[in-house]
Amino acid sequence: MDFSWLHDPFYQSYLIEGFVNTLLLIAVSAAGGLALAVALAMARLKGPRPLAWVVHGFTTVMRGTPLLVQLFFFYYGVGRLLEGIPGIQNSLIWPVLRDPFFYGALTFILSVGAYSGEVIRGALISVPAGEREAGRAFGLSPVQVFFRLWLPRAIQTCLPTLTGEMILLLKSIPLVSTIAMMDLLQAANIIRDEMFLVYEPLMLIAGIYLAMTVVLTLVLRQVEQRFPGMRPTRGRRLIPGRA
Repeated sequence: MDFSWLHDPFYQSYLIEGFVNTLLLIAVSAAGGLALAVALAMARLKGPRPLAWVVHGFTTVMRGTPLLVQLFFFYYGVGRLLEGIPGIQNSLIWPVLRDPFFYGALTFILSVGAYSGEVIRGALISVPAGEREAGRAFGLSPVQVFFRLWLPRAIQTCLPTLTGEMILLLKSIPLVSTIAMMDLLQAANIIRDEMFLVYEPLMLIAGIYLAMTVVLTLVLRQVEQRFPGMRPTRGRRLIPGRA
């Protein structure tokens, strides 16, 4: 095994850039995807019927097609269409629209939103209507009832499932290497091509992803344990607590 290239600042810069981009993509995709998931869930439950049909169609398409196909569609398809719009390349937003990071984040946000939206929708349905009625009886507005009662109770129910979605998101990030974005896998591929190594760069990246998965799992487990209303059972599973 030859890991001497790890001491080369040239390859270190690739690895650092790939690691930073990976962390940024995870953070942006998770935050944007969960916000979209809440909006999609409410559109299915409380929106007008045409909007609910549109949202249902969107989630069906996103959940029924491969993530790699979606990534190619947005980067090579939508990106090429935007490139052909007159004047777009001279606009202030063109540096963003030509960046592979934008299309990677867009794809993951839509994917996380579609999957997590169905999870949150089911959790919202499971919350007893009496709890929302009690909130209205205390004088809370519909918006306050949603953000202070209904949504937190739903998250209590589906938080372990959302944790699993975030771990799956982390393991999906290497797909962006197929659209020439500098992530950890792309950095490893560059090192493999230039050093004529097969296993060592991939082993390093696999170890980094394993460590990131462990850290993310531990962090999310602490979030589950400290989330208001959650209490641990004798095992590792968590169940919603009762007030």
